[in-house]
Amino acid sequence: MARLSMLTSSRVFPPKTVYCLDRLEQPVADFYDACTRIPDAFGGSLSYARVDVRDARSLDRVVGAIADKHQRLDGVIAAAGVQQLKSAVDYTIEEVRDMMDVNYSGVFMTCASAARAMFKWNPGRRDGAMVIIASMSGSVANKGLICPVYNSSKAALLQLTRNLAMEWSAKGKENANGLGGIRVNSLSPGHILTPMVKRNFEEVPGLREKWERENMMGRLSTPEEFKGAGLFLLSKASSFMTGSNLIIDGGHTAW
Repeated sequence: MARLSMLTSSRVFPPKTVYCLDRLEQPVADFYDACTRIPDAFGGSLSYARVDVRDARSLDRVVGAIADKHQRLDGVIAAAGVQQLKSAVDYTIEEVRDMMDVNYSGVFMTCASAARAMFKWNPGRRDGAMVIIASMSGSVANKGLICPVYNSSKAALLQLTRNLAMEWSAKGKENANGLGGIRVNSLSPGHILTPMVKRNFEEVPGLREKWERENMMGRLSTPEEFKGAGLFLLSKASSFMTGSNLIIDGGHTAW
């Protein structure tokens, strides 16, 4: 159950300093592997900080400390998310709240913490960027997968993206205090072979084969296939893009 946000702080693109935030006491093995692949000539760094996105005060403290250290915060990828397979009629109110606390409230507060840091250190600049990880599940119902709260939480992120883009745009902030210029976009992946999805396959026999048949490319995606999209949305390559949702699903929702 990853509750992960990635924060980048840099003076040039690609980012020189990247922070990964998660609730785990220690990062997973992939984090250390990524550290070894940073070229010496690049001069960048990858750091880890522990935080639970449900704890807004801790989130503010950690994000604020990162921004204060570098006296800037340029980009954020907010990717907190958990899932539960369960019929709507069997959900308790506590289970609904638990999932929304992570998938919606956690992402909301991550963005809010980052925005406060950007407004503090980036006054007058117009190049802050945020990427909210939503899902194609926020736009369609997944055949064969009963997860009404998860899908609803992802739909909420699509609307959150549009609202934050409006509120934090250069024009929107000029109506308040003259600060701002944060571009906010969402990224909606299709089915990805993550540990969470693999558990779904264990719970629902034949689900993987069904999804592969219904995909235009006849397969599922891997996490690595979304790196380029994340970099695009954080960089000046998408400088005229805000309030948008980028769907990358192998054509799953196109037919």
